[in-house]
Amino acid sequence: MSSDEYVTHLPRINVAKEASASYRAMLLVSNASHDGIDPILAELIKIRASQINGCGFCMDMHATDARKKHGEQERRIYALSAWRELSFYTARERAALALTEEGTLLAEGGVSDETWAEAEKQFSQAELSQIVMLIATINAWNRISVISRNQPPALEGTQ
Repeated sequence: MSSDEYVTHLPRINVAKEASASYRAMLLVSNASHDGIDPILAELIKIRASQINGCGFCMDMHATDARKKHGEQERRIYALSAWRELSFYTARERAALALTEEGTLLAEGGVSDETWAEAEKQFSQAELSQIVMLIATINAWNRISVISRNQPPALEGTQ
């Protein structure tokens, strides 16, 4: 496919405006899902789920937040889809990323007992509950953004 065959999709609908009460409720749940979770781990979870779901808006936003707000290293963001292959990620991050992948790809069998057992070794029940809520919330945001074709801000120097 040549570059002139790519189509820039315009947003379909402004969900925040048209379903404002529901959108505000989602924001409340989303903000609460971070409580007690390391901010970088939260961003890695959100980026990885967004990669799986093909949500460009959320990938852009959470990679930017990870770098600019939390000081995450770019190499770890770039390599996130290959986290199993690299030593860049801690045991806690690996457990959370495995849970994120299986919790995002529910139709492929859901969360295995092995993945859950490893997550229980790495996190308290309170932390695990927050991570489950975080995974559920980012998956909901991904669906909202993909369905509505939400677009991130343009890159500097582009139209």
